[in-house]
This record gives sequence, C-alpha cells and structure tokens, in this order.
Amino acid sequence: MRVRSDGAIMPEGKGTIREVLPKQGQLAAEDTAGMVLCKPKVLPLKSVSLEKLEQLQRAAMEAMEASRPPEGSAGSQPRP
Repeated sequence: MRVRSDGAIMPEGKGTIREVLPKQGQLAAEDTAGMVLCKPKVLPLKSVSLEKLEQLQRAAMEAMEASRPPEGSAGSQPRP
C-alpha cells in the first residue's frame, strides 16, 4: 500500500492508475463525451390505456343519456 501526499491510501498492483498532473501548461482530456444521435422514435399521440378510458367514458355518457327520460315529458319537473 502506498500513501499519497493528501493522506489517501492507494493499493499497488497492475490495476492501479498513476496520477500525473502537469507542473505547468494546460491539462487536456482525450476522452471528451460528445452528443450521440439516435434514430427518432415514433410515439403514438394517445396511449392504448387512454383510448380505453375514453371509450369507457363515452359508453358511460351514452348509458346516462339513454336512462334519462326525454325532456318535456309529463313526469319530469325541474327541481329548485
């Protein structure tokens, strides 16, 4: 085991990476991450679950309209 100047302990062996900092000049990195473009994905405007929910809502509204008595019938009076 090696102890660095900042107090950190570094193991010795083949897998260790030696830290090298320049004394003067600029520090350059070779592995810079760039933008990676991929193929655009086509997304549906409405999901399947949203379409099912809308279908259920339409069916419920139609059922409510069918069970409601027609307006102007003798048995229906507006409630206050």
